[in-house]
Amino acid sequence: MKKTFLLLATASLFVACETTPKKEKISVNYPPTKKVDTVNTYFGTEVQDPYRWLEDDRSAETETWVKAQNTATFGYLEKIPFRQDLKNRLEKLWNYEKLGSPFNEGDYTYFYKNDGLQNQYVVYRKKGEGEAEIFLDPNTFSEDGTTSLAGLNFTKDGSLAAYSISEGGSDWRKVIVMNAVTKEIVEDTLVDIKFSGVSWKGNEGFYYSSYDKPKGSELSAKTDQHKLYYHKLGTPQKNDLLIYGGTPEEKHRYVSGGVTEDQRYLFIYPRTSTSGNKLLMKDLTKPNSKISTILDNTDTDSYVIENVGSKLYIMTNMDAPNQKIVTVDASNPMPKNWKDFIPEAENVLSPSTGGGYFFAEYMVDAISKVYQYDYNGKMIREVKLPGLGSASGFGGKKEDKEFYFSFTNYNTPGSSYKYNVETGEYTQYWKPEIDFNPNDYESKQVFYNSKDGTKVPMIITYKKGLELNGKKPTILYGYGGFNVSLTPSFSIVNAVWMEQGGVYAVPNLRGGGEYGKKWHDAGIKTKKQNVFDDFIAAAEYLIENKYTSSDYLAIRGGSNGGLLVGATMTQRPDLMKVALPAVGVLDMLRYHTFTSGAGWAYDYGTSEDDKEMFEYLKGYSPVHNVKKGTSYPATLVTTGDHDDRVVPAHSFKFAAELQEKQSGDNPTLIRIETNAGHGAGTPVSKTIEQYADIYGFTLYNMGFEQLPNQAVLKEFKD
Repeated sequence: MKKTFLLLATASLFVACETTPKKEKISVNYPPTKKVDTVNTYFGTEVQDPYRWLEDDRSAETETWVKAQNTATFGYLEKIPFRQDLKNRLEKLWNYEKLGSPFNEGDYTYFYKNDGLQNQYVVYRKKGEGEAEIFLDPNTFSEDGTTSLAGLNFTKDGSLAAYSISEGGSDWRKVIVMNAVTKEIVEDTLVDIKFSGVSWKGNEGFYYSSYDKPKGSELSAKTDQHKLYYHKLGTPQKNDLLIYGGTPEEKHRYVSGGVTEDQRYLFIYPRTSTSGNKLLMKDLTKPNSKISTILDNTDTDSYVIENVGSKLYIMTNMDAPNQKIVTVDASNPMPKNWKDFIPEAENVLSPSTGGGYFFAEYMVDAISKVYQYDYNGKMIREVKLPGLGSASGFGGKKEDKEFYFSFTNYNTPGSSYKYNVETGEYTQYWKPEIDFNPNDYESKQVFYNSKDGTKVPMIITYKKGLELNGKKPTILYGYGGFNVSLTPSFSIVNAVWMEQGGVYAVPNLRGGGEYGKKWHDAGIKTKKQNVFDDFIAAAEYLIENKYTSSDYLAIRGGSNGGLLVGATMTQRPDLMKVALPAVGVLDMLRYHTFTSGAGWAYDYGTSEDDKEMFEYLKGYSPVHNVKKGTSYPATLVTTGDHDDRVVPAHSFKFAAELQEKQSGDNPTLIRIETNAGHGAGTPVSKTIEQYADIYGFTLYNMGFEQLPNQAVLKEFKD
């Protein structure tokens, strides 16, 4: 039975009051989804694929299905009584000036800024102490704000800039070159570029990476031959020089290249998957020099982060799961000649350089610690950070005497600081003026045991004075893959959630990078179940310790985290009230057949590897583990119709399975954002609408008929 919640005059936490008659549930008329007789055979086992037709993103039939699903979903969401209140609060809290850390290019200092509710950040610049002027305004790229700035790279002297744009959230990019001084476009736009940076060679041209245009749908067809090109200014793109890649006998799904700051070397990093790379080098001081090999295998992650003349500084996890920095001379750079510069430590190293120094950032249980070293490997100092949280941005050009870094945590909006590289002193450069008081909230790090006894950290954030009565709406957010580390950072949407008395919990699951390569490898392939077990144990910890209960728990994650949610809700549908899988990898038998999905095989393996891997994947694949007659939690699947990283067919098929087989009364809906991709570059206006719907759906299905914290509601209405 639902309960009405009233707010005491001096509190903003949930307080249960006497029950009221249950209101009529919002009804959903699910549109019919046809089934086909498609069958896939793996190692003699037939697997039905009744919704295969939804993989065709260009068909009129799929388009009709998407429209019908959105009609049903938005028909439901529009009836949630506090949906507009949430949107209003999100808009109000979002509406503050946001400033990125400045950086120097040529005679100018550049910075990103958003006045508040602008769909995209604007790039400004100023010369010396002069007035700031707009350099690039992505809000002018398209009327609806769905074309975003995806990259900005300057020549060493700052006179030229190449910027890339993404249209509709796609990973495919266009690159435009401009005179950075006059802001005039200097040549034709380059097109069909994907998973690429831009690295200038002098002022003559630059290196970039891309795939051949796929046959079939640009948004879903397989792309697995990445290539590195050199573009010479003033020449047609069709004449661009292929530097590396495209050999039929060896597929490199990702190839990147970067020129050193002194313009002396080009380093090339071919990869067959998202983990591990080869390391190649080209001496740019010698005309027509050949590419030489430093590492000819993909067993490690190794990158050149600095050079002084021919002396190379390489970050590597070779024989160092937590990473280290080694040095070697470019004349004989093979691993047998590597010498430790900053040795492996107990915690994971993430290094950067700037101002003639190295900065070694370590994750200590997902919390940042930063140390400064000189070029002889001597530690100069520990940088005392403003608090416990995440620091970023320690780096710049060699000649910089000052640069800027940022600091944040789950309840503190990000601020930037100006750092003096010689003294180690810093001053606050910018602090946001936001309608949110961090002092009213706190974060607590706990450690819990997973199913196999592994100790896993989790940070729980909430309003001070939280009463542990098992009735607090809680979002458990996770990722657990691809060596990605979840470190503390502030989010406006999470602030609104906590402001309503909600709890926000983030465990650092295996599969991530918080404890180095061993932690990552403990959550891949046939060890992937460890990740789900870690997540389930986190939920059980929150319930056992009375932060929440199954009736007030929502699980959320995106991309690989969407897989996490899908697997968890199909394995333990009793554990949570709401499931929120976003842009998820949900069909584990076919994920590798779309776009660059085959490159994820290091983490997942594929159904084509062998019978054991096929059976393991089928055993947890969310699409294949929805069981008829099971009561699943209220589910809102979210995706974008232009997502060409994790194609929306994953979400389409999962939603269709849930709608067919759900036995309980909980709604199973899919919200498909049009003209949107995997998430990057999403306009602010769309983001606000999405989270008003996600949080509205979550709270409503936890039994709330109004926003719990009516004091906040009254404040922003007034």
